Amino acid sequence: MSRIRLILFSGAATVLLAACSSSSTTTTPPTSAPAATTPATSAPATSAPATGALSGTWNGQYSGAYQGTFVLNWTQSGSNLSGTIKLSTPPNTLHIHGTVNGNSIRFGTVGSAAITYSGTVSGNNSMSGTYQVQSGNGTVGGPWSASKS
Repeated sequence: MSRIRLILFSGAATVLLAACSSSSTTTTPPTSAPAATTPATSAPATSAPATGALSGTWNGQYSGAYQGTFVLNWTQSGSNLSGTIKLSTPPNTLHIHGTVNGNSIRFGTVGSAAITYSGTVSGNNSMSGTYQVQSGNGTVGGPWSASKS
């Protein structure tokens, strides 16, 4: 029993050290330059969608472990998403919930077939990413994409 605890502790410590060893560099702009001299820039094409902009019907396709099409009907309230997804294969309509943060999107289903989708929103009318399905045989998945109807 103590050997198992030692192995689990060593694994957890390794993961923690790996997470702590990653670094990022941030640059703080000089405080001497007044804000008024900063030139205005337009938002890039992949800027965050406006609040409520993702609400509506989206048509998409997926491939990989499963292949087919889907129809998303959802409502965006701030960064939260809720609605339904109708899958062609396996044929099913499921409730979904998710979030959008900047141009990153995550949503999924719960229940007997937990499906998670993650990806990127481009403007207010297209998105793409990957999906994963948790099943008794492990995790399978593939790419997906959708456009607003």
